[in-house]
Amino acid sequence: MSVPLWAWLVLTATIAVMLAVDLFLHRDNHVIGFREAAVWSAVWIAAGLAFGAVLWLWQGQEVAGAYYAGYLIEKALSVDNVLVFALIFTYFAVPPSFQHKVLFWGVIGALLFRLAFIFVGAELLETFFWTAYVFGLFLVWTGWKMAFRHDAEMHPERNLVVRLVRRVVPTDPRYHGDRFFARVDGRRVATLLFVVLVAVEASDLIFAIDSVAAILAITTSTFVVWTANAFAVLGLRSLYFCLAGLLRRFVHLHYGLAFLLAFAGVKLILSETPIGKLPIPLTLGVIVATLAVSIGWSLVTTRGGTASAPARSDGSR
Repeated sequence: MSVPLWAWLVLTATIAVMLAVDLFLHRDNHVIGFREAAVWSAVWIAAGLAFGAVLWLWQGQEVAGAYYAGYLIEKALSVDNVLVFALIFTYFAVPPSFQHKVLFWGVIGALLFRLAFIFVGAELLETFFWTAYVFGLFLVWTGWKMAFRHDAEMHPERNLVVRLVRRVVPTDPRYHGDRFFARVDGRRVATLLFVVLVAVEASDLIFAIDSVAAILAITTSTFVVWTANAFAVLGLRSLYFCLAGLLRRFVHLHYGLAFLLAFAGVKLILSETPIGKLPIPLTLGVIVATLAVSIGWSLVTTRGGTASAPARSDGSR
């Protein structure tokens, strides 16, 4: 797929404008309720689906199908992102009015991480055929780990990046409003909110590797992979505020996500064998069916129960 420079420029400008509008509308750090989050989620999803329609008219059905498959995978994996974000916010007792700011800058970092991984990963797959086997096995292993070690307790303060930041950057273990840095006793220090941002970015770094590798199993077009990631990630903040309180009902969703990662890995490996790439309609069908079954199974299992937010860990600071 050949993409002219103007298309990249238009896409970049569109994403920048959407982020600027979002930042402007939430500049007052108000607490985001479910209704507002649902409206914004609908806006982001509509934008993502509309872009797929533009690709269909511009590049044809196959390219649009690859985009939608990648978009669905990234959107599904975003649910696991949301769970981790909820745990981080609970652990550090982040005030609700500051959470959107952390997620906003977290999304900026997520977009940059994914952009770097996409170009590096696509180049490796195009240059070295054996990279497909490495990425494929990595996805299968990640899927296995997600299926059987999903309930492992997370300790944000033990994250290597968070520990390194606290060691290198003078940090005050308190919140100073919505500021990432503040002046305490005459010196400039990082606030606890900055530590939370680092924890969010560090966790998303791992998700970026998984999601980019999964979409590269569908297509190596950097434009398609980047747009699928970008439009899915742009709605991550709204998705968090919609689902944070309901995540406990998705008790079996991680099995579906694990299967999708393993499926993407097998698909990537098969692409370098005589079998070749699996058809896009088959890939889309597997993704939709897997999500439908795992979500439906979860809702039936938890029917009649109450959804609750993740429990707060001891020693939140």
